[in-house]
Amino acid sequence: MKRININETVLRDGQQSLMSTRMSTADMLPILEKMDQAGYNALECWGGATFDACLRYLHEDPWERLRKIRNQVKKTPLQMLLRGQNLLGYRHYSDDVVDKFVQLSIQNGIDIIRIFDALNDVRNLATAHQAVKKYHGHSQLTICYTVSPVHTIYYFTELAKKLNEMGADSICIKDMAGILMPDVARELIYQIKKVITVPLHLHTHCTCGIAEMTYQAAIESGIDGIDTAISPFSSGTSQPATESIGLAFKERIDLDFSLLSEIADYFKTIRTKYLANGLISPEMLTPDPKALIYQIPGGMLSNLYAQLQAARAIAKYDQVLQEVPRVREELGYPPLVTPMSQMVGTQATMNVLSGRRYDQISKEIKNYVSGHYGLSPVPISKEIKSQLIGATPIITSRPADRLVPEYAELKNKYPDFSDEKRLTYILFPQLAPKFYEQESIIKIQAVTRLEGF
Repeated sequence: MKRININETVLRDGQQSLMSTRMSTADMLPILEKMDQAGYNALECWGGATFDACLRYLHEDPWERLRKIRNQVKKTPLQMLLRGQNLLGYRHYSDDVVDKFVQLSIQNGIDIIRIFDALNDVRNLATAHQAVKKYHGHSQLTICYTVSPVHTIYYFTELAKKLNEMGADSICIKDMAGILMPDVARELIYQIKKVITVPLHLHTHCTCGIAEMTYQAAIESGIDGIDTAISPFSSGTSQPATESIGLAFKERIDLDFSLLSEIADYFKTIRTKYLANGLISPEMLTPDPKALIYQIPGGMLSNLYAQLQAARAIAKYDQVLQEVPRVREELGYPPLVTPMSQMVGTQATMNVLSGRRYDQISKEIKNYVSGHYGLSPVPISKEIKSQLIGATPIITSRPADRLVPEYAELKNKYPDFSDEKRLTYILFPQLAPKFYEQESIIKIQAVTRLEGF
């Protein structure tokens, strides 16, 4: 009987989807040794929004988080999510920066890098993929699943064929909004498995209440691996519960269920703490079938809710959800995954709050329409282009081909910085100086206390 690999997401996507990536490293470390022994195929622990959240909200060094996790996890592969040419930021970076970032991610402890592009533009995957292979990591190239007139089973099958030909070590179907229907999953996996020669993984969310059925269909159709989250951080906008899926398919899944129980008990206390301080919103804990209409990923839902909460405009939440698919259609049906999910969500929010659609237009949306992120799945109409960017020229080449090397200049500017610190400055030029300045103050204060002053 075919064995199914399980990736645990609680350290990254599970907590990102339910609480906007606010779990601290201190809350992760005590349980890592047991997680290392539980039989997971991989622990997803880095990438995605973790880098940003560490700097912006948690006052933690994301590189140090990775090193601490690697120090505790001796045998289970560590996995991260990488946004292709966007890395972990919100724009395209030059090829030398992408290469250096991948090199240091692997050196600091990452084994598997799941690489995706928000537009499924394979040109934006190539540099990161080549770097992963160069530095002897596992390159998992990704299909961002979405629904639109162009996103058919044929479209995704052809895309899988391209990823296989690029030399992927494995391929992942990334259903970030939890909208992959069971019957579609059966057919999609069947067709993709016919044209690829590497393992196929499926990632989904419980956002609209069908994830467990989709996983059952996927397993019956020959999927090689799936993503789950330990039960206290499962369901809602997160992934299905690790223990439940493991027990349902225990003849195919090699997990230590006694250890899973201990891991779940630990994370129950962590969940209780974050519920008490308001970081886990109750709205994110239950499925919302409207996601099948709006196609909004779990992490995007929690961020939209947080943005409206901060703006004291929660009453407009449903209006924003209704505006998202309208904006998405007008922008050529981009899959709603980072950074496109944030860009479309922010634009939809601006449209609703201002009361006039596209009265305010974000810089990122203008860059997207201009071709700075790659090719839109469906050509954007001339009318929308004219409204959003006027007569600005459109880029049709690979966006990164227009970028000059960035890393050497920053190395010359900051010769005393570590490579990791330089990369943090490139990815988050506003956040990094503030973070490292605060870190220096904390270190000075700690030394002062130790010396008795």
